[in-house]
Amino acid sequence: MRYSTNKSRIGVLEFTYFLIGAILLLLFAVVARGQSETRTMKAVRANAPVQQSLYREYRGVHLGMPAAEARAKLGEPAMKSDDQDFYIFSANETAQIVYAAQKVVTISTDYSGGVGAPDYKSIVGEGMLLQKPDGSVFRMVMYDSERLWVSYNKSASAMPVVTITIGTMK
Repeated sequence: MRYSTNKSRIGVLEFTYFLIGAILLLLFAVVARGQSETRTMKAVRANAPVQQSLYREYRGVHLGMPAAEARAKLGEPAMKSDDQDFYIFSANETAQIVYAAQKVVTISTDYSGGVGAPDYKSIVGEGMLLQKPDGSVFRMVMYDSERLWVSYNKSASAMPVVTITIGTMK
């Protein structure tokens, strides 16, 4: 009787299937890990139902307001379209108002050099800002009960720009 070593070896086909399975498992693990929320977002979401937005409007314009009413409050925009208006209030302050179905859905304001920008605590609350590797800072708070989010972003350039945005949740 002859001894066969082929029975104890893994064949090329079996090895190929094993490699494909292992690679797929690794890919699923990476995708699943990328889908989870960060600790910061979990903490913000955990507190969201109890909190009320500190920043609800800009110059009298609020989310859900009809476009005609928003334009009446802010005046004639520098650039105007059905979907978005761009305003220049000064050399340091500009704003973009975004519309959907002729209602305000996003308000974004930029303050060059941070001049005239409100303190971040009055926008996103007392929580810590997330400092990015480039030196910029950011914080976004979601208010599920009010169906809106607010963000504060300060760039890290020599003349930093503070951007404050409020938007509706879909």
